[in-house]
Amino acid sequence: MPLRAHRKSLIIGAATMLALFTGTAFAADYEKMRPPRKLTKAQSERAAENYQKYCSLCHGVNREGYANDHAPSLRSQSLFESGVPHAVLRPLSYGREGTAMGGYLDEVGGPLTLDETWDLTYWLFWQAGVDRVRLSTNPVEGDVDRGRLLYAENCATCHGENGEGVDAPALGNQSALAHNTDEVIRYAIRHGRQGTPMPAWEDKLPSDDIDALTAFLRSKASGWTQQKPVLKAMPTPDQYVLNADGENPDFDLRDGRYVMAKDLLAAMESGKRMVLLDTRVTSVWQRVHLEGSIPIPYYTDFDELTAELPKDVMIIAYCSCPRAAADSVINKLRRRGYTNTAVMYEGIFGWMNMGYPVMRGEIAGMADSGSGH
Repeated sequence: MPLRAHRKSLIIGAATMLALFTGTAFAADYEKMRPPRKLTKAQSERAAENYQKYCSLCHGVNREGYANDHAPSLRSQSLFESGVPHAVLRPLSYGREGTAMGGYLDEVGGPLTLDETWDLTYWLFWQAGVDRVRLSTNPVEGDVDRGRLLYAENCATCHGENGEGVDAPALGNQSALAHNTDEVIRYAIRHGRQGTPMPAWEDKLPSDDIDALTAFLRSKASGWTQQKPVLKAMPTPDQYVLNADGENPDFDLRDGRYVMAKDLLAAMESGKRMVLLDTRVTSVWQRVHLEGSIPIPYYTDFDELTAELPKDVMIIAYCSCPRAAADSVINKLRRRGYTNTAVMYEGIFGWMNMGYPVMRGEIAGMADSGSGH
């Protein structure tokens, strides 16, 4: 090859590589993977039922997302291109620490078996109708300090200054960072999340900046290890009523429904008679809950529950949404004749942010981690 032609070939090759890593041809650079197993008709029907029962309250009846608590869309193309199985299975199974997303796997106190969590994960993938791409498991090298500045400029408004989530998912969540590879994180930044406010950044930021953002987010997972809870025994019906010999509280309910956290605390401290319902998935009740509360998730069979739940005692429900699951439960109870009911307005996160006491679960292998305030 003549020297001039060789130089021209090198220039074209360099331009092509630059295009690949600045976004113009990035998606095409991924190898497609074989699709996961298909579900039987029975498995698919059961998974669809489980989605409506356990997921639709926050993620939407049609998987559109943002029905409650900023729960993300489960229809996003980029999520299911890169996220099956573990990027979806792990949060479904074990939850997202510090968010309203609880773990639904039975081994952490949730309602689903391992097979059911896998089937629901695959059902979501097949509903999305996309091809999977093979993502590298290698670390992404980037300038963490540069990434910190980029995050503050471009991401903090929606995801929070400390990754806590404002009107978008929490990116500083250590369980999410532990379960997702660097390339999964980078893929989400590059391609965005279709059907959500999360844009694709591949045409807005150069590749080095996206690598820097990825490295910055990864740095937030440093030193984290999965903790295994010691499961408490579920309360029995004879334990449902707190302070059975006390008087019913006389709350001044907002909109005829909501009790303020400070008023609920005062009633608890003065020994008022009540039933406290923790309406989140049971696994998060295992980790932390209001003292004396009983786990009655929003997906409970309330026709069966009403045989055990008294109507002559004030019933207060709470969740972490801060009210969606609790509202749903109280609506179901009121339709069944339970009129002496209320929802804690601020939710358990608001309660804890006020410094009010909670009971925390035990962690396996930690001798001094017993339940306490």
